[in-house]
Amino acid sequence: MVTTADEATVANLRAARGALAAEAVRRMEDALPWYRAMSAQDRSWVGLIAHAAISAFIAWYADRQAPGARIEVTADVFGTAPRELTRSISLQHALEMVRTVVDAVEEQVPAIAAPGAEPHLREAVLRYSRDVAFAAAEIYARAAESRGSWDARLEALVVDAVLRGAESEDLRSRAAALNWGAATKVVVVAGSAPAEPVDESLEGLRRSTRGAGGDLLVGVQGERLVAILGHGEDPAGLVAEQVQFFGPGPVVVGPAVNGLMAAAESARAAISGLNAVRAWPGAPRPVDSDDLLPERLLTGDGEARRTLIEQAYRPLTEGSAHLLETVWTYVELGGSLEGAARALFVHPNTVRYRLRRVSDITRWDPTDARGAFVLRIAIIAGRVSDPQV
Repeated sequence: MVTTADEATVANLRAARGALAAEAVRRMEDALPWYRAMSAQDRSWVGLIAHAAISAFIAWYADRQAPGARIEVTADVFGTAPRELTRSISLQHALEMVRTVVDAVEEQVPAIAAPGAEPHLREAVLRYSRDVAFAAAEIYARAAESRGSWDARLEALVVDAVLRGAESEDLRSRAAALNWGAATKVVVVAGSAPAEPVDESLEGLRRSTRGAGGDLLVGVQGERLVAILGHGEDPAGLVAEQVQFFGPGPVVVGPAVNGLMAAAESARAAISGLNAVRAWPGAPRPVDSDDLLPERLLTGDGEARRTLIEQAYRPLTEGSAHLLETVWTYVELGGSLEGAARALFVHPNTVRYRLRRVSDITRWDPTDARGAFVLRIAIIAGRVSDPQV
């Protein structure tokens, strides 16, 4: 039986398979620092990949000898190891590994090729090296897509858990899997979801947060976008740059809390504020949830009612005996200093002084229209709740 040069070359390749694989591993040990730094288990996986790549090349070269054959190099070229490939090494390192394996084969071309078949084998090695690089890129692209889908689902679960008030260790570990850092301060921001394409807006939101040194978990729930922002000092300070990635309409920022495990408190306030903000057409964008306490109270938010009583009504009742009476008279008379002074039988300057004291104690200025509205609602809520009134 007459053996052709290509058949003899295939036979030589099969005979040299073990030696070629061993040489490829030796070259990686000598030339690739990242390979030497790997654990023994990971090095064994990379060695198996190198063996699989050489075996795949021999099979590919043999199949190409069939008449009219057009054999494509696919991701199967790495055998059963693609998952370990992407887990153990980066794409750059994978391509360095491919180059090392191909160099080991190419150097042996003169010794392996049958007489007259050397140009054909060398061309095949070059073609294989090109196609296997594309195959490696395909594996990593597929793995990245899979990770992206999984991360998106996991992120949605974490955001939903925060909104539901879950405080388990699972929440902490899932957030860590999404690269959530050790942010000491956290705020939750709620607004409308951006228009299509949503993914571009979310990626812009992520870039903006990373650029400011913050952590981010984000979820789209129907027409609502919820972002959990973490930062070492001032997560609320990041919001001004991120409002552009939300859809049109109000954006509400919950209060800063200590850590992700307490984020449910901020989330409740932000969502409550988003539900109530339409009652204040002139609300700034973004607006703090605490600036929406009256509107939130009117929607039945018990926490907003308690906050108004504790921050406005209670300090006025515990302070000077005349402060509560003065501010109530002032707002009842439409903000008239002279009218309030006549009703209280005091000088207008006395009313002015007492109103400044109210502003200092409660942080709301009764001479400002918005401040007067907040204080009025707070006093009403306090009186309704106070059994001594």
